[in-house]
Order: sequence, then C-alpha cells, then structure tokens
Amino acid sequence: MKFKRPRGTYDLFGEQMERWLSVEKALIGFIRAHGYSEIRTPTFESTDLFVRAVGEGTDIVSKEMYTFTDKKGRSLTLRPENTAPVMRAFIENGLHRKGGITRFYYIAPMFRYDRPQAGRYREFRQIGVEALGSQSPAVDAEVIEISLGIYRVLGYPPLDVKLNSVGCPKCRPAYKEVLAERLEGMKGELCADCRQRASFNPLRVFDCKRCGGIKGKLPVITDHLCEECRDHFETLKEILSAIGVGFKIDPLLVRGLDYYTKTAFEIIHPGLGSQNALCGGGRYDGLAQECGGGFIPAVGFSAGMERLIDTLPDGFEPCGDGGLNVAFIIADTEGENIALSLAGEVRGGGITATVDMSGRSVKKQLSEAASGGVDFTVFIGREEIEKGAAAVKDMASGSQVPVPFEGLRSYLEGERDR
Repeated sequence: MKFKRPRGTYDLFGEQMERWLSVEKALIGFIRAHGYSEIRTPTFESTDLFVRAVGEGTDIVSKEMYTFTDKKGRSLTLRPENTAPVMRAFIENGLHRKGGITRFYYIAPMFRYDRPQAGRYREFRQIGVEALGSQSPAVDAEVIEISLGIYRVLGYPPLDVKLNSVGCPKCRPAYKEVLAERLEGMKGELCADCRQRASFNPLRVFDCKRCGGIKGKLPVITDHLCEECRDHFETLKEILSAIGVGFKIDPLLVRGLDYYTKTAFEIIHPGLGSQNALCGGGRYDGLAQECGGGFIPAVGFSAGMERLIDTLPDGFEPCGDGGLNVAFIIADTEGENIALSLAGEVRGGGITATVDMSGRSVKKQLSEAASGGVDFTVFIGREEIEKGAAAVKDMASGSQVPVPFEGLRSYLEGERDR
C-alpha cells in the first residue's frame, strides 16, 4: 500500500457501519424525545476559543490540539471538544436573546493528538447534549438522567453516577490556594507534570493517573463551597433521589476542563475495571463570558461513541429502519434496464431497493442477498420479461410468487405494512 490511514484513525463500513447507524438512531430518538434539537458546528474554530474556554493549563490545550495557520496567518484548531463551539454559536447567532432554555444535541467528530490505544483515537466521535439558559439544578438532573438513559436504551446493565460540586468563581479561588499550599509540601510525591500543575492549576492533579496515591491526602472542594454552591448541590441531590437516579458522591471528581462550575459528574460501568468511565459532564455557567458573551448558565455532557460501541452489551443487534429491504436479482444483462426502472418506482416510503449489476451468477447474488438481511428478492430474467411479471421471493418464508411489473410497488407496500 502506498497510502494508509493516519495513526489513531479508523475506517467504518459494512456490518460495523450498520451497527454504528443503529446505535446513533436509537440515541437520537431518545434524546429528541426530551426536547433536544441537533446543532452542527464547524470542524475547526479559532484557536483562542479553546484556549480561553478549555483552559491554557489543560492537557487538551497544551499537548493535544491539532492547530494550524491559514493563508492569512490566522490560528485555527480542529475542535478537540464541542461545548465551547456550541456556546460560541449560541451567542453569535443571537439565540440567547429569546430567553428560556435552549436544548441542543450533537454527534460529531473531535480531534486530539493523543497516544492511540484501545478505545482512544486521534479522530473520535462524541455524542453530547447542552442545555443553555437556566441555573436550576433540575436541569442538571435532566441532563444526568439523559446521560444514563442513552445506555439504558441500548440494554446496558445498571450504571453508577459519580457526583461532585467543583465550586464557582466565588469559592474555588480560596480552595485552590489551600490545595496549592498542601501540594507545595508534597512535591516529592508528585509526577513531573503535576509538579508544574501544582503552582498554576492545582485542580488538574486530581485528573492525573500517576498520582492517585496522594489524592486521598488532599483537601476536598466540598469542604470549601460557598452557600450558593452548597445549596445548588443539596437541591440537585434531592431531585436525583426524587426521580430515582442513584448516585455516589466523589469529592475527588473535578473533570478535565477549566470551564466547569458547580455540578460535575461521570457515568461509570462497574464491570469494566479501571477503565470504567463511559461519559461525563457538568455545569459551565462561566463559559459564555469566556466566549465574549454575558452570563449564560448552562449544563451538558458528552460521551465517546467509540467507547460506547466497544462496550455494547452482548446480544445487541442493529435494528432495521422499520421498512422493507428489497434486492433485484438479474439473470442476464437484458434485465438491467427493467430492474433499474422498477427499483426507481418502488423506492421510498420505507422501501429500500438495490440492483445487483455485478454480472455474477444468480446463486451468488441470492447468497449475498440472504447474508445482507434482504427481506424480498425480485428476480428478473428472460421468462419474467416475456410475461411482464417478476418472481418475488420472501426470504424469511422461502415462498415465491409472480407479481406483474405494474403492480410491484403495491405488492411490496402491502408486505411492508403487514
């Protein structure tokens, strides 16, 4: 091969592609039922958007972004996450002026220069929701319920919710001072990265996998919350309990992005060992101001689609689209024009029709149709052309009947509606 796909990327096709589409369809239907509509943002944005919103001291900004300069010298970055672009779009398009709560969802590719490994890629896809315009902890609860629900609709076993409050600009600075002071006396126990983080962004120490042993010795932010953050957290816990969502308080959970305020949460799969986090999110009331807007409270979550696909429960099968899948089988080239014409007539309204023009034997065409989940085959050969009727076979029952060309669509619609 002269060319190969870049490291940390992958190709999707065939059965795996159908699996992805089936999962996406189920998740989109579930999320839309909660009143969320889709948003699509550009694949690349101004680099400053991510530096300001995500945080200059985060690994994403300092190590992982795909950044380039365009022909006019502007610095642009392939989006490493989508919350900041959604907020930018919300402000730029004046959507904040209408008031109330705006609910968005997305399924989109993200890009981070990370070390490729199982379930982690340099181009990856995230599904996420963002609810903008309300400070109510009830909206936090809705978002957490949706994040659990996307796994429930796919047949996952019961999952755990890890919950914390990371404070706000009123109470977090004082906590960061206390934390930095404690870390100063523990630098000998920190990895090289955390020794740097300890001075300018001490909360990032809680994200480090190498410094897990010292986290239990550190002060926790839940002991330093202001009254507003404490009330918000207590109300959220009451709402979650009232709607039947269980949770576990984890005072060491901070999330990896600087824009989080108050609520932070993760969804955990207890059966996956150390790599058990499926998705996470939280509240980001200060992000709009970092993007150049006013105060716009917001909360959301995102989940990696690759991680979700890789951990699907055993027995998950891609679901069909509820329609009819039809394959035209051609005995010789004389039937091609008729098959193409008939396929064009029957398509639509839940009927998918493909025409096999490979020139292969009828046996091989039928074999592929059977393995491809086709509901009906429509056979057209010399005898069928002479009679003006195709041989239509029900692949499930094996029964076959002649159907006049002019009545083929009506016949298939009847089978579709059975």
